[in-house]
Amino acid sequence: MFKMRKVGAVLAALSALTGSVQAATEADAAKLGKELTPVGAEKGANKDGSIPAWQGGDAATPGWAYGKSRAAHFKHQGDKPLYSIDATNVDKYADKLSPGQIQQIKQAKGYKMDVYPSRRTCTNPDFVAENTKKNVTTAKLGPDGWSLKEATVPGIPFPLPKSGTEVMWNVKMKYAGAGFELPTLYTALSPRQGASEWIAATSTQTYYFPWGKKGSTVLSSLPPVEYFTYFSYKSPTALAGQSLAITNYLDKTNEVYYYFPGQRRVRRMPTYAYDAPQIGFENQYTMDEPRMFNGTIERFDWKLVGKKELIVGYNAFGMYDPSVKFNDVAKDTGVNSANRRYEQHRVWVVEATVKPGVRHVAPKRTFYVDEDSWAIVVADDYDAQGKLWKLREGFVIPVYETGSCDNPAFVQYNLIDNRYLVDQSPLGGGKDMRWFVDANDPKLKEGFYTSDNLRAISER
Repeated sequence: MFKMRKVGAVLAALSALTGSVQAATEADAAKLGKELTPVGAEKGANKDGSIPAWQGGDAATPGWAYGKSRAAHFKHQGDKPLYSIDATNVDKYADKLSPGQIQQIKQAKGYKMDVYPSRRTCTNPDFVAENTKKNVTTAKLGPDGWSLKEATVPGIPFPLPKSGTEVMWNVKMKYAGAGFELPTLYTALSPRQGASEWIAATSTQTYYFPWGKKGSTVLSSLPPVEYFTYFSYKSPTALAGQSLAITNYLDKTNEVYYYFPGQRRVRRMPTYAYDAPQIGFENQYTMDEPRMFNGTIERFDWKLVGKKELIVGYNAFGMYDPSVKFNDVAKDTGVNSANRRYEQHRVWVVEATVKPGVRHVAPKRTFYVDEDSWAIVVADDYDAQGKLWKLREGFVIPVYETGSCDNPAFVQYNLIDNRYLVDQSPLGGGKDMRWFVDANDPKLKEGFYTSDNLRAISER
């Protein structure tokens, strides 16, 4: 009798605890759209008002359509810089910059950051907000501790993150429509010291997010894929004709098929992932650096440090201008400051440390993630000796097609070799990139990314 009463008491206590946790979770979910934005950012302004309260993300003036200038329809296009940061005053603003940003400013001659009024222009469609609220009680990681097992999509899986791993999944699953394409993409690497010749590869690229269609879908009912991508090089001669089809998974290493025109064959590239150097870029660009971080996250432990205020690339339409000449924008030490707009925003800070027994050329990294868009806006990489090695800056813009924000365009600075790389931007391409809300384009189908299709479209 005593044992039965004791077991009953334990069960009653567990039931009460479960009910308490459930009530707390529901209370947290109720904060979304009230003191928090629908995707989990702090709604209020900061103490001195330099970061304003979130008002719903109104960014565009009427009349925009694809093919028209995005910058010309930006509501705040008339903003003037509040101040500029360069080598003469960088220490004054050091608490609002990452170590990589500080070093780049100090060592790159003539480099500066023009800082504009902060405009919280990022929002999301209603269905993304609704799915995000559901995720407070339903999203979960896999038993391995790093893969994404369940969520309601499209939506932010963990709007109230408790770990760095959850923040990184928010980054990966932020809404960007069903996909996007870059008709002409420059992947450009500045010259070696003492040389003058750039590596400027042009390509066409498409991304497809199978979970990004409008509505509400349970992630586990879909293929376990983060995204598919295809790109094909147009130039230089050494790369022209080479094409790739990549599947990035939610729970395992990517799958890469590469077409080599000289061999007229498609090869599977099982090790073309993580820190493998990308072909043609002199070991300056690894497979996990595109889009600020690319690929699966299992090689690192992810520590959520907290939040801070940081000066980051934001509403930077100058990084998405296809009408300029690339050579007029790419200067010796970085992209022209007129094309880079910076603002002060709140960011999540996540430290990535390579796991014991695993190797990586950058064993320590720090990522700064914008609270409003869940986009990585700054990343600092450290080499095996613990020396600051690379700085990446992403540039957030409101995307008029999707009603959300995205930041594919980024610049990566090698702070040791004094070289930099620009990628994932239509800058200088002559034709704007385009985001798709519906998956009607033939390239937004899973079958487009197979080895057989890659061979078929590459051998024309």
